[in-house]
Amino acid sequence: MGRLPCSAILLVLAVAASCLWGAKQASGDSGKDMLDVSKLERFVDELPDMPRLQGYGVKDDLLIPGNLTVGMYEKFWKFHRDLPPTRVFAYGLSQDSATVPGPTIEAIRGVPTHVTWTNHLPLHHILPWDPTIPTARSSSGGVPTVVHLHGGVQPPASDGSAIAWFTADFAAVGPAFAGSSLVYFNRQPPGCLWYHDHAMGLTRANLLAGLFGVYTVRSPELERPLGLPYGPTFDRSLVLFDRAFRTDGSIYMNTTGNNPSIHPQWQPEYFGTAIIVNGKAWPFLRVSRRRYRFRIINSSNARFFRLFFSSDSGLRFLHLGSDANYLPRPVHSRKFLLAPSEIADVIIDFSEASASAAVLTNDAPYPYPSGDPTDELNGKVMRFVIAPEREDDPSRVPRRLLTLPRPSVHRAAATRYIAMYEYETASGEPTHLYLNGKPFEAPATETPKAGTSEVWEVINLTEDNHPLHIHLASFVVLEQRELVELEEFKVCMHKANDAAACKVEEHLKGGRRRRVPRYEQGWKNVFKMRPGVATRILVRFAPLDGGTYAFDVTAEPGYVYHCHILDHEDNVMMRPLKLVY
Repeated sequence: MGRLPCSAILLVLAVAASCLWGAKQASGDSGKDMLDVSKLERFVDELPDMPRLQGYGVKDDLLIPGNLTVGMYEKFWKFHRDLPPTRVFAYGLSQDSATVPGPTIEAIRGVPTHVTWTNHLPLHHILPWDPTIPTARSSSGGVPTVVHLHGGVQPPASDGSAIAWFTADFAAVGPAFAGSSLVYFNRQPPGCLWYHDHAMGLTRANLLAGLFGVYTVRSPELERPLGLPYGPTFDRSLVLFDRAFRTDGSIYMNTTGNNPSIHPQWQPEYFGTAIIVNGKAWPFLRVSRRRYRFRIINSSNARFFRLFFSSDSGLRFLHLGSDANYLPRPVHSRKFLLAPSEIADVIIDFSEASASAAVLTNDAPYPYPSGDPTDELNGKVMRFVIAPEREDDPSRVPRRLLTLPRPSVHRAAATRYIAMYEYETASGEPTHLYLNGKPFEAPATETPKAGTSEVWEVINLTEDNHPLHIHLASFVVLEQRELVELEEFKVCMHKANDAAACKVEEHLKGGRRRRVPRYEQGWKNVFKMRPGVATRILVRFAPLDGGTYAFDVTAEPGYVYHCHILDHEDNVMMRPLKLVY
């Protein structure tokens, strides 16, 4: 690996901070007009079920490719019964029907879904954005957007490259823009995915504004024999996120950065004071005493959720899948950790409940793992109101789920080191984060061969837990080992940026091994990289269901891998990933 970028980068950023700032931003913030969300009564809004869009067609009793046009709109949204309407950006078929989260797109395995994404957003953003980090920007105004289908196996041109953005009426487009009509082939195992904005430097602001939604790939011939809970009542998505509000109902996002002389607005993590599920703050859901399936997605910018029910509730989780894929067998847990962008596909059997209500609870510190403890507000997620009588339940949970390939480490074509860095001022305030010590625009150094697998040793040199997401690929976590004499190793890495030269294997000898939870031992697309730990993963650059990709994975603009704490991704913990033949 090459040497780290020189400190002159920071000088350039500081000079850039003098550009027009504030004229096109959300109003300045003193914090005095923040809403005290403790005054909002919890569990008074019923959990919404977002609109469902059919991502396929039917002709002569045969399934045919679907065609959808989904827009991005500015509108007002009610996050709570007693909160004034909030200005948001939302996905939908129209402005009136747009929602936060957006509509759930339901696709069928093997049947392509064509989506034309349209941008109807205003000239100026409703939230602040920082001009000193690499950012999609239009000299003519407009909000840059581009959609990434997270967990999808799609061509590079449909992957939602951060530099393939476009504004309303295509008044401005990014350097990799090739059109807003994208195709998702859905040639992958069934599971839960989600779509969200991915514009360069604006991902954190665009998702805070509301640009995300659920996408499911179903396979009736594979899934129906499993006998799992099915249908809109018993198979629900729970999209979790956090927001802070001003007293007028608008979304609160701090406009003063940790290093205002370098980055006037950027902060390393965003945390909201209210916990939102499916667009409502602390909602409730009435359930029968039977099994329900929940696809739980953490769409927060930076907040981790460690979810559980109280020990006296009688309730637990039965994990069917992690991220977009089924596990080989169901796995029980009483508590599990969900990082930003991770998905847990679980069964909750309310016939086991010992009371008439149960609260889904969170105790993950923020930032994770060494930040503030949760409180009465962010420690509660939602309430389930449980019917008194047991209901007939035809569903079941099989002992085996779907069979996916076993990881074959001995066939790995290469081993790579991926190092995670955070850079700070002399006072200890973060300025930016890089992967392998390189900015996003540096030429790709990860160039795997399509159809192969690689071992990646991901070395976290920071104090944060970083959820690493790899586009296109799936991976299995092999092991986690703590680094010994960590500070000595960090000093060497910050000088040489070369794990082998810094004798990483010597620093792993005798290091404590961390267990990978059983509910995360399947094929994933996101995993939590512990601080001070080297996490070994086997990354598969081939379809999980065998064969070859149905498209050219080597085409431009390629793919990326990045930290999915959005504030880190934006500044700029993201690198290009270029596949070759």
